[in-house]
Amino acid sequence: MSLTTTTHLNFRGDARAALDFYQSVFGGRTTVVTYADAAAASGLTDATNPTDTPDTPDTANPTDTADAAHATDPAEGRWVMWGEVVAEDGFRVMAYDVPSGMPWERGHNSFFVSVRGDDTEEIAARWDRLAADAAGSTVLHPLAPAPWAALYGMVRDRFGVVWVLDVVSPR
Repeated sequence: MSLTTTTHLNFRGDARAALDFYQSVFGGRTTVVTYADAAAASGLTDATNPTDTPDTPDTANPTDTADAAHATDPAEGRWVMWGEVVAEDGFRVMAYDVPSGMPWERGHNSFFVSVRGDDTEEIAARWDRLAADAAGSTVLHPLAPAPWAALYGMVRDRFGVVWVLDVVSPR
């Protein structure tokens, strides 16, 4: 099995601008899914759907479908729930806007580490080791199938690092 890790940056309303900037620096393509896109796809609501529709990735990794429900301010519908820049030379960065219904402070909790693989058993085994740490892991989103991934979960380890583990969905 092959694993990749990607820095996943957290913003409050600036993720799209940050992704655009990183794309201008490193090249590649930018892909964005907004809260409105995610809510519409999950059947929550499309009331905050933006007027422009961004590209939808084949293998998205939104931070959490529950986040779509947290983005209740109509202005947040245009915010980035999941975004990335991927360049041919291997550069990759992910980003999202933390909805106002969740705690966030600039410079604190400013990133996740995303671990993506193609084998559900291997990702589940890594998840079990991270989540079962008796010294203090906290499951933020249980590892389970998601609309965008065969498996997806989020856990904060005893050091305060948030890990997002997922299995790439077949195309």
